[in-house]
Amino acid sequence: MVRSSLFITVFTALLLLCACANPASDKPKAVTNDAAPLVSSSATAGQKYAISSDTSKIEFVASKVTGSHHGSFKKFSGAIDFNGQPENSRVTINIETSSVDTDTPKLTEHLQTPDFFDVAKFPQATFVSTEIRTGGEKGATHTVIGNLTLHGVTKSISFPATIVVAPDAITVDSTFSINRKDFGINFAGASDNLIRDEVVLTLKIRAVK
Repeated sequence: MVRSSLFITVFTALLLLCACANPASDKPKAVTNDAAPLVSSSATAGQKYAISSDTSKIEFVASKVTGSHHGSFKKFSGAIDFNGQPENSRVTINIETSSVDTDTPKLTEHLQTPDFFDVAKFPQATFVSTEIRTGGEKGATHTVIGNLTLHGVTKSISFPATIVVAPDAITVDSTFSINRKDFGINFAGASDNLIRDEVVLTLKIRAVK
């Protein structure tokens, strides 16, 4: 009986530990700075590869003290203006914030309110790259730098990404965390179940000609 009780206690403790773990703790953290000047479109004009929510995914994981929630944006579009190599190219993405979706319907509704994305006031989030460098954290092929506009706030962010160019498509894969408070999303949650500042973003982009 003692061994059985000890096993149950340890197993329960492990479950609680997993539930409370911060999903952003082992992910690269985006470097956030003031918005950078945009490169003129003529400087990066090239072969256009279309980005669509039909072939790509923008997902996120947000967490509280007691656990995590998975979500995504279902409607977005954009393009990669490819100019021979990634470093000479530009990425643009427009996201419909009202298309946010999570594993919990009530949370999905709450994210649309002024506590979070305030989709009525800020119906779009946008990203426009300003620089793409070779090499990146944790074995990524590149580092992408660009202006992210979210919740009416524009900041320059830098994050690692693996970019693969093929004749008919360009894929961009990246997982990193951002601090939601950098973009004025400050809702704290319940006093006994606080929401963490870090949100993990996962990009699975397949841009096609």
